[in-house]
Amino acid sequence: MSETKSSATTSSIQICRIMRPDDANIVGNVHGGTILKMIEEAGGIISTRHCNSQPGDRCVAALARVERTDFLHPMFIGEVAHVSAEISYTSKHSVEVQINVLAENILTGAKKVTNRATLWYVPFSLKNIDKITDVPPIEYSSPGQEEEGKKRYEAQKLDRFETKERNGLVIMPILSPDRHTKEAYTVEFSQSSLIHLVGPSDCTLHSYVHGGVTMKLMDEVAGIVAARHCKTNIVTASVDAINFHRKIKIGCVVSVSGRMTFTSNKSMEIEVIVDADPLVEADKGKFRAVTAFFTYISLDKENKPLPVPPLKLEHEEEKKRFEEGKARYLQNKAKRLAEKERQQ
Repeated sequence: MSETKSSATTSSIQICRIMRPDDANIVGNVHGGTILKMIEEAGGIISTRHCNSQPGDRCVAALARVERTDFLHPMFIGEVAHVSAEISYTSKHSVEVQINVLAENILTGAKKVTNRATLWYVPFSLKNIDKITDVPPIEYSSPGQEEEGKKRYEAQKLDRFETKERNGLVIMPILSPDRHTKEAYTVEFSQSSLIHLVGPSDCTLHSYVHGGVTMKLMDEVAGIVAARHCKTNIVTASVDAINFHRKIKIGCVVSVSGRMTFTSNKSMEIEVIVDADPLVEADKGKFRAVTAFFTYISLDKENKPLPVPPLKLEHEEEKKRFEEGKARYLQNKAKRLAEKERQQ
C-alpha cells in the first residue's frame, strides 16, 4: 500500500482575532502570553489535522517544545492578529510548525510582523494516551529542505534531552505580608508565584492542559516579576526555548513560579518553572512539567525602552544563575547581530 504525502507548501492555515481590552495590560500592550496562546492554538490545529490525514488511530497533537521566540513589535488593543501556521518538517513521531504573526491596524490597513515561532508537536492516540502515533510524511520542495529540517529536529531533540532532567532549586513563593521585609531589586523581592487548578476549559480532548494555557500562565508570572523589579510598564521581548517535560492532567494544581536571573542595561531575564501536583492521584507526587526563560524590557509612556535597575545578588547561587543568564544574553545578542548582517 503506497503512502500519501502532503505538500509542505500547502499544509498551512491562518486564524485571525481582534485584540480586546482583556488581552492587554493597563497601557494597551497585548500580553505576550495572549500571543503565545494564539500561536499554540494555530500550531495545535494544523498539526492535529495533519496527523489525522491518513487512516489509522485518531489522535491529538500535543505541544512538546517551543523554540526561542522574539517579540519584534508590540501589538495593541483594536489591532487584528493574523496567525499563520505551516508545517515545515515531519519525523516519524513529531511535527515541526512554523508560525508568523502579523498585527493589522484596521483603521489604516498598516501591517507589521510581531512574532515568528517554531513549535514541535507529538501526536497521542485518543484510544491510548500513552501511545504515540506515526506522523504522515510531507513532500519537500527540495532534498535540501528536508535535510535542514532533519538538522533542526536533531538539535531540538538533543536540547530537550539535556534540559529534561533540569530540576533546579524549588522556588518558594513569598507571601505578600513578607515582601516588605525584602530589599528592593533583589531576587527574593520580585520572585512570584501563581497557583492554578486545571479545569476542563484548560484541556485538550485527552484532558491534558493545552500548551498555550501553560505558556500564558508562565508569561503572567514573568510579567509580575518584571513589574515588581522595575515598577514601570513592561513587555515581553523574547522567550527562550520552552520544553514541556511532562503532560499536566485535569484536576492538577499547577504552581507557576518565576525569579529574576539576569539584568542588562535594558532587559531582564526571568526563569519560570511549572510544577504540577495531582490531587486525585496524589500517590504520583508533585513533578516538574515545564521550564523556560523569558526576557522583558521596561518602557516609558511613549513605549520607548527605559534603563533596567541592576539586580542585587545576595547568594552564591544567585551569582551563578546571573553569570549563566549573562552568557545566554551575549549568545543571543551575537546571533541577532549575525542575522542582521546576513539580511543586509
